[in-house]
Amino acid sequence: MKKYLDCLKKCALFAHIENKNLIAMLGCLGARTQVYTKNQYIMTEGDPATQIGIVLSGMAQLVQIDYYGNRSIVTNISEGQLFAESFACAGVDVLPIDVIAAADTEVMLIDCRRITTTCCNSCEFHNQIIFNLLKIVATKNLLFHKKIEVTSKRSTKEKLITYLLNEAKKNHSDTFVIPYDRQELADYLGVERSGLSSEIGKLRKAGLIDVQKNKFKICEDLIG
Repeated sequence: MKKYLDCLKKCALFAHIENKNLIAMLGCLGARTQVYTKNQYIMTEGDPATQIGIVLSGMAQLVQIDYYGNRSIVTNISEGQLFAESFACAGVDVLPIDVIAAADTEVMLIDCRRITTTCCNSCEFHNQIIFNLLKIVATKNLLFHKKIEVTSKRSTKEKLITYLLNEAKKNHSDTFVIPYDRQELADYLGVERSGLSSEIGKLRKAGLIDVQKNKFKICEDLIG
């Protein structure tokens, strides 16, 4: 487990836990690692919602498929970030989403019950990790509210503009790189790719944005 220390130090779940104690804690939690190739399912809708995942390398996507087969990207999970923790902590029986490797990806999996139940060894850092997990779940809840702000807009244009303005605010710059290609952005916004491409073209032609692949620059007039 020592080779994962640099990544795990960045993980909010292990905040305020010293390196010398982290390896012992991983053993206490029964942590295990698994490697997945691009597009391979890490977790599947209907699986028991008992595990928390941490991306050690690569990237994962949370994907939701509706009754009609429409695909929606909930979010991307990058190195050092958690996934599935909200479902595991909520005590739901099965996962309502898929977790898919967006690239060749290595993850760490931990049974949530090993975190939320005090260990028999009376680990002095257990309370800290429970507090960290609560903070992560609360933060993720705020981020999902941000997505609702975007996807609740009526038109593709409104969704796109709201998303781009939010990204500019998050990056503190009018120039930024988004983590999605065109199809993935369409899936995230819940719109058709053709309609999205059309709106991007119109905004660029109007001089409101400049775009090169997934790099965007917005103009002040876009706000108006």
